[in-house]
Amino acid sequence: MKQMKRISAAVAALVIATGGLVACSGGGDDDKGSVYFLNFKPEQDAAYQKIAKDYTAKTGVEVKVVTAASNSYEQTLKAEIGKKDAPTLFQVNGPTGLKTWEPYMADLSDATITKNLNPDVPALKGSDGKVYGVPFAVEGYGLIYNAAIFDKYFALPDAKAKSAADIKDYATLKAVSEDMQAKKAELGIEGAFASTSLASGEDWRWQTHLANLPVHQEFKDLGTKETKDVKFKYNENFKNLFDLYLKNSTIDPKLAPSKAVTDSMAEFAMGKAAMVQNGNWAWSQIEKVDGNVVKQDDIKFLPMYMGLPDEGKTGIAVGTENYLGVNKKASEADQKASIDFVNWLFTTDEGKKYVINDLGFNAPFNNFSKTDTPNDPLAKEVAAAIDNKELTTIPWDFQYFPSQKFKNDFGQALAQYASGNKSWEEVVKIFTEGWAAESK
Repeated sequence: MKQMKRISAAVAALVIATGGLVACSGGGDDDKGSVYFLNFKPEQDAAYQKIAKDYTAKTGVEVKVVTAASNSYEQTLKAEIGKKDAPTLFQVNGPTGLKTWEPYMADLSDATITKNLNPDVPALKGSDGKVYGVPFAVEGYGLIYNAAIFDKYFALPDAKAKSAADIKDYATLKAVSEDMQAKKAELGIEGAFASTSLASGEDWRWQTHLANLPVHQEFKDLGTKETKDVKFKYNENFKNLFDLYLKNSTIDPKLAPSKAVTDSMAEFAMGKAAMVQNGNWAWSQIEKVDGNVVKQDDIKFLPMYMGLPDEGKTGIAVGTENYLGVNKKASEADQKASIDFVNWLFTTDEGKKYVINDLGFNAPFNNFSKTDTPNDPLAKEVAAAIDNKELTTIPWDFQYFPSQKFKNDFGQALAQYASGNKSWEEVVKIFTEGWAAESK
């Protein structure tokens, strides 16, 4: 995942097993089949609905898109997969998801899209070596900052840094953040960081994305990602940055458990905060906020420094969490319809325009060139991070976390810590005992 080629995101995958899935037996020429896509990302719902409508108008093939609510995808998929009209296309969360959903996933080893994957973005394979999932989005996340506010701060005579390039470690990030908080009235902001959203179902930025960095470092120490021996070795580093967020925010830490992601993104968009942790998908949220004052050219990324070893050599986190698969228990006609839909979307010039302009993805396939890029400031930042030869991007190792329950329990513990109802030692215990129990 180091220096991944600029392919970020999108689409993907799903599909297509040429062979048995393509042949439609028994449906007849008039049976076009239909597509039912269960989508993981709420922020992409509008784009997928538009694509589905346009494709149906063009081909006469019905494409239904259902988007699960935030943090409820697994429950939604479990509820839908057993129905008569189950999803024909769905998503799994890396190796952990494959263990649950492999019985429903068709072999995509010979699929055209699988063969078109760029070599540094591997497909999801089972223990038998067959491909069951194809990555559809290579994205990136880190500290999104407003360069206009940063420049205003850097212009102060006693600023702790003179440019964003000076922030290369946790010590400097801490000094700048705390100084911004102290000078918030002078800077015209309410906090250095937007609020830390810890409401139930809204805590994924911390229990997953933030936790990815210390767990990745522990994986490196252990020499494997398939382990039951994770002890949250670098929990103090996690705490460093988490505390920095809580103590230098637009809100009192005790209010964090009541905040949603939309709250923090709105605060950033309206210029109330200089920074917010999130990914490249956040631009679509920022630009749509009523009252947004952040200019497109001022949206930038910083790495999430927390004092980990050699962090000056690392950049933002770049990778993929979700893989698309074909439901092998769907009818052959529906499987073929799903394959045709995906092929149109990801391999034709017409489809690629939707991928780039509506979904905002940099697709991980060799039929997308470097010029096939969305006009999105954060997507461009991710592309720059991938191409940066001086910094190593951090892979998305949270796809190896034991389960959604583990993440939810950890997130709830973080909320209790923020509100003052749990000690940090209790949070660490919940993490380590939960990992051990869920990994059995």
